[in-house]
Amino acid sequence: MASEGPMTSWTDRVVVVTGSTSGIGEETARVFGALGATVVINSARSVTEGERIAAELPSASYIQTSVDGDMDAEALVAEVLRRYGRLDCLVNNAGTTQVIAHHDLASADIAVWRRIFEVNVFGTWAMSVAAMPALREARGSIVNVSSIAGLRPTGSSIPYAASKAALNHLTVLLAKVVGPVRVNAVAPGLVDTPWTQEWDVVRDFVQQAAPLRRSGLPSDVAKVVQWLAESDYVTGQVVAIDGGLTLTT
Repeated sequence: MASEGPMTSWTDRVVVVTGSTSGIGEETARVFGALGATVVINSARSVTEGERIAAELPSASYIQTSVDGDMDAEALVAEVLRRYGRLDCLVNNAGTTQVIAHHDLASADIAVWRRIFEVNVFGTWAMSVAAMPALREARGSIVNVSSIAGLRPTGSSIPYAASKAALNHLTVLLAKVVGPVRVNAVAPGLVDTPWTQEWDVVRDFVQQAAPLRRSGLPSDVAKVVQWLAESDYVTGQVVAIDGGLTLTT
């Protein structure tokens, strides 16, 4: 008997993508929507954009929620289950940073650390725990959006890089104990989004140093998120999506 490959259709499956009103999150939502999934768009503030994206997808809705350590993750998951009755994939994409030169230790005060970890680590943890019962029932998966800053001593600030390193380890630790729910992460390098549109110096460096000679696109990341969500025998992996930058730096 031939082995069953990854799913090619997400019809009747529900995907939540946090922080999905622009960039990687928006593209990820659109990829799943094109495959037939019911997609929940989420953001803390961009309500108009979220409702617009949801209206443009075949089956989607928008839920406004702040994704940080104080978020009501259980209420968000409960609303998803009330609307759709199931949850098959959680993409923890919401994140934040503050650009601080690594040598500028004084500017990376504890308030900065708290704010970044609240979103990048604590919010991801809260969402994952709240979603776990539904994901267990669906034999679903989690895909966390991390960064190569969690793999190499780089990134927009030391607190940001440390939060992504924590997220990478959180991914592996969760995967070890929550099977058959699968937990993986993507670790993008520089991706061209509204967030990075003014990072021309970094972009020039990436285009010179990375073997593939370009910065990433949201679609480059979204395709791998989809693949991880569909790959039934992959868990506990952190996949760098950086055009080979970590091979040369």
